[in-house]
Amino acid sequence: MKQFLTLFVVLILAQQTFAAELKQLTNVPYGEHPRQVLDFYPAKSDTPTPVVFYIHGGGWRGGDKRTNPKAFNDKGISVVAINYRYVQNAVEEKVMPPVKAPLGDAARALQFVRSKAAEWNLDKERIGATGGSAGACSSLWLAFHDDLADPKSDDPIARESTRLYCAAVNGAQVSLDPKELLVWMPNYRYGAHAFGLPNIQSLVDNRENVLKWIKEYSPIEHVSKDDPQIALFYGGEVPVVGASPKDPTHSGIMGIKLAERLKSVDVDVVLVHPGQKNPKYKNSQEYLIDRLLK
Repeated sequence: MKQFLTLFVVLILAQQTFAAELKQLTNVPYGEHPRQVLDFYPAKSDTPTPVVFYIHGGGWRGGDKRTNPKAFNDKGISVVAINYRYVQNAVEEKVMPPVKAPLGDAARALQFVRSKAAEWNLDKERIGATGGSAGACSSLWLAFHDDLADPKSDDPIARESTRLYCAAVNGAQVSLDPKELLVWMPNYRYGAHAFGLPNIQSLVDNRENVLKWIKEYSPIEHVSKDDPQIALFYGGEVPVVGASPKDPTHSGIMGIKLAERLKSVDVDVVLVHPGQKNPKYKNSQEYLIDRLLK
């Protein structure tokens, strides 16, 4: 019995030492394409750590996973930052609609991270997504979409969940539907490339033909009462629904409309945009640290 207890103590100490000595990993492949790679920034901890899952912006056409994890790591939160296939890579691979590639990659990367929970000392339940612009849209799509896990798959990664604990995003596009977007903002022009179309007018003209895709890849279409807590941060000018803002692609008008939908199903949502006084959270970083450590 004494030998068993001694061995048990040695194993616990070894596990704690391992957890504290995890090193940063770069360009870890989660798929076969050169852009299906991620960086892992571990927080030092003797217990499994929460995770910030960072998806970069760039219109799904550019950008990179480079980020500074220090503020999170200092609080005991690990960070994963992913690259993903651009829509132009999807066109080359004949993936339709092209937006399926970056969003599908984000889901697969999240499943891959969960599959590494034991090895990387992660709390797979406390994962919060973040990003700006297209990365924000991708984060919201993951947050609201039904679980993409396939429990019957022969692939253990595919059996992992794609659900999130929370999401905090910056300048998010919340819809890819021109019908509602042009009512919210008559000067809106973004999003046709997600469906392989050249401009917003072509998306309007072909809306009925691609409506199935619009419904699948617009985050707001997947909102339901079981969704995780959400924080939406917007800059620019004071948002006024029906106006034509200088930067419609990142306007808080979209945040207002998404917050309305979330509140209608009693999902906890924080919306921060210009014109508000003394918001509880100044930015997505503050929100994620607060929520992931609760």
